[in-house]
Amino acid sequence: MSTHDLYTEPVGKSTWNVPLAGDTRFTWEYDDGRDRLLALYQKGKDKQWDSVKRIDWDLEVDPYDVLGVPDQSLAIYGTKYWDKLTEKQRGELRQHSTSWQFSQFVHGEQGAMVTAARIVESVPDLDAKFYSATQTMDEARHVELFTRFLHEKVGMVYPINTKLQDLLNETLTDSRWDMPYLGMQVLIEGLALAAFGVIRDITTKPLPKQLLAYVMQDEARHVAFGRLALRDYYKQLSAPELKEREDFVIEGCYLMRDRIRGREIWTNFGIDPKEVDEMVENSPYMKMFQSLLFSRIVPCVKDIGLWSERIQRTYDDMGVLDMSKADLEALMNQDEDIAEKLDAERFAAEEAERKAEVDAVIAEAAAG
Repeated sequence: MSTHDLYTEPVGKSTWNVPLAGDTRFTWEYDDGRDRLLALYQKGKDKQWDSVKRIDWDLEVDPYDVLGVPDQSLAIYGTKYWDKLTEKQRGELRQHSTSWQFSQFVHGEQGAMVTAARIVESVPDLDAKFYSATQTMDEARHVELFTRFLHEKVGMVYPINTKLQDLLNETLTDSRWDMPYLGMQVLIEGLALAAFGVIRDITTKPLPKQLLAYVMQDEARHVAFGRLALRDYYKQLSAPELKEREDFVIEGCYLMRDRIRGREIWTNFGIDPKEVDEMVENSPYMKMFQSLLFSRIVPCVKDIGLWSERIQRTYDDMGVLDMSKADLEALMNQDEDIAEKLDAERFAAEEAERKAEVDAVIAEAAAG
């Protein structure tokens, strides 16, 4: 089935064309590189995996309760709008909410794939080109598995959110080679990584937990890559050049904050998005969710050296300044550990099942 048959509203079949900006850079130094970045490249090669084989696609998913999370996660829960919904409509709302979230994930991952390929072209250093090449493959895998999940398990797709599209456009049309790093590796990937983590930790359903745990294992490397490359480069920039990057971060963070409100969902249910904005601001769950979404971005922005008073005031205004105290290294190590533990648990369960089958055959033979 074509994805266009699953969109909640018509989406044009022509491609979205973003004009190329900046230079494609070749380097003739093939035997030099930063040890940590080359180690990350090696890790990127070692950790490649096949979503067809690693994901258990036979797991059943109820499209009306994909994630198995409490209904308090929905912004209108407990309001007059929620009370008016029938049980069938509440199930449809859960489907729309999950579809919207994972649709933005797949659109963002396509943006990450294109941006990683762009970084291969534009970054001046060979070690960064090497790593970006592995990331391009990672992102292709993420687009593949999120697309399959939406098609086969959720059965509905939302168009790209305009705020996400705006940030992608700004990221890809800037001619400076570091801006795709800043827009994608720090802002878009940082927010996605945090969103994946929240859902991974609260879902009670095994398939979405698998998808997100394994994707996050990759994304932890991607954010580390952005940090390493930008931290070195930003030490060399002048105050006016740093201010330009800070302006980009500030605008991008506000775009990301507004994106997560999911206004498109409420329009489909005949609810004024402006009213839902107020509900989102007053919802304890949504406040917690929004705060956690910046848990990867804020410490990363601080780590790469964009930490002026203006940046700090912005995060204070958004209520996420305390996230600067987060240990980004520990969070990313945890992401990798969770994926490895999930693999170990699945392998142990499969081994136990095979052993039980063998024991049953032996017992039957002995009885016969």
